[in-house]
This record gives sequence, structure tokens and C-alpha cells, in this order.
Amino acid sequence: MTVNALLLSISMAAAAGLVGCFAVMRRMTLAADALSHVALPGIGIALVLRIHPVVGAILMLILGAVLIWGLQERTQLATETVTGVVFSTALAAGSMLATGDELIEALFGSPGRITNWELALGITAAVGVVVFILATKERLVLILVSPEIAHTAGIRVSRTNLLYLLTFAVTIALGLRYLGVLLMGSLIIIPAATARRLARSLKGMFATAVLLAVLSTVCGNYLAIRLGEPTGPLIVTVAAAFFAIGLLSRREI
Repeated sequence: MTVNALLLSISMAAAAGLVGCFAVMRRMTLAADALSHVALPGIGIALVLRIHPVVGAILMLILGAVLIWGLQERTQLATETVTGVVFSTALAAGSMLATGDELIEALFGSPGRITNWELALGITAAVGVVVFILATKERLVLILVSPEIAHTAGIRVSRTNLLYLLTFAVTIALGLRYLGVLLMGSLIIIPAATARRLARSLKGMFATAVLLAVLSTVCGNYLAIRLGEPTGPLIVTVAAAFFAIGLLSRREI
């Protein structure tokens, strides 16, 4: 693994761990996996236009997040319901645009060579995600407890929810090179779910989720190099192993 790949994977995992904590507490576990599939048509369009697939994925994920937020605000349906509709449509469109080896790489990830501009963009995006979560954690918790109380306290609930969804989308985009659209949601959810059982406080949950996500990513990449296998499945397998160990603990916040 190159230095660029190691730095980018660690940054991606740290962002995934933090975003995943609120995804688990907001009961967005299925939505997390489904939202990652929205990137597929963006990747397909990018390949057709001969531009970098990550660019297409990011634009489609942002568009998908805004669309999900808008539909949820208008229909008052649950986030997972709206995400499921958008996900199904995106998966159908993406499977028609990307075919063969390109489709397999999009689904399961293929790190390849990480350029300097990809590293800079990825680390900048990851830092932005981390800063947003840490800066707004009190507001996100209050919205989780009671949107009405949060609104009374002067918190713009709708805007905060939109920003969280956008942060979620950016985090998914960060990991597409490593885990693909099928598995990135797993890295967001599994370490956070494990941390919820192990930690005694919100800060502890944050730290544990980030640590487990980073360890899963680094160990998964190492195993992928040693075994000559795709990175995505091995990263998720390591994360699942940590979750299995975490089941031995009865702690949960």
C-alpha cells in the first residue's frame, strides 16, 4: 500500500466512524447502505463522458442527498422509505450505464493508484466531515431526542438534517475507491454499531467507532495485498469480526 493510499484510507475511515455514530442512533442503518448505491449512475455517466468516476459519484451522491431530503420534507415519510425509492431507481439506472469490469469495480471497489490531487481532495473532504460532526454534535443529539425542542431552542432542524445528509453523502464518496457502492455503507454502520455496545458515553462511542473503522480499513487493506483479493470485502469482514467480538459485551448507550 502506498503512503497516499494509507493516508486516504485512514481519513475515510475516521469520517465514516463519526458519521456512522449518528446514523446508528438515528436508525438509518438500512438507509446508509441504500444511499451508497445512488453513486452508481454517477459513476456510469462519468465513464460514458470519460471523466473521473469519483467526480460523477460525488455529484450524484450530493444530488441524491438533496433529493431524499426534499422528498422527506414534502411527504413526511421516513428517511429509509424515501432512500429506498431513490436507491432502487439509481441502481436500475446505474446498472444500465456501467457494464462489465467497470460495473464490478464500481460495486466492490478498486483502489488503484491514488494521485496527489485525489489525496488532497479526499483529506480535505474527510476533515470537513469530522469538523462538521464535532461542531454540531449537540444539535444533532437534541434533534435526535426531540425535533420540537430543538426547534424551540433555535436550531434550524431542516437545514441541519440536510447538512448531515450531505456529510453522509460525502463520506460515502470518500470510500468508493476502497469498498464500492455495495459495501461502503457497511463501514459506516458496523464500527458505529460495535462502538455503541462498547462505549459508555457519546465521546467514547465516537472514539471507539473511529478506532474500529481505521483498524478495519488498515487490516483489510493489508490482507488484500497479502491474499491478492479485493479490498472491500476484506475490510467489511474485519469490521464484522470486531462486531462479533463486541457482542460479548453487554454495554450499550
